[in-house]
Amino acid sequence: MIYITRKEHFNAAHRMYREEWSAEKNNEVFGKCANPNWHGHNYNLFVTIKGEVTHATGYLMDLKDLKVVINEHVIEKLDHKNINMDVEFMKGIMASTELLCIGIFNQLKGPIEVNEGVFLHSVKLYETENNSAEYFGG
Repeated sequence: MIYITRKEHFNAAHRMYREEWSAEKNNEVFGKCANPNWHGHNYNLFVTIKGEVTHATGYLMDLKDLKVVINEHVIEKLDHKNINMDVEFMKGIMASTELLCIGIFNQLKGPIEVNEGVFLHSVKLYETENNSAEYFGG
């Protein structure tokens, strides 16, 4: 079994808040991330696939094809968008890094796994240089 990782990048804004909470409660729980004027991140996304190398080609999946899948199903939907307002697969979901990571995994699983013998292993999302989430499916 081989594991291959592709890195992509996108910029997006979000706000951490719950409509049913007061502004004070949101500020208490989420701090400056509850800013009503939003805030943004330069996200780094790592998508890892796994499977067996095809000996005819010498690789698991053509990384140009993986790039196309990631861009079509994730980057185009998130880059320079407001996660809370503009991203269909995040509608009604808290825009935390953890839940965004799970959402991205779910967006990629089907399109990646249509390739015979190729499986989505994990999605790792860096919100900042120091903060990341990684999801292996559930």
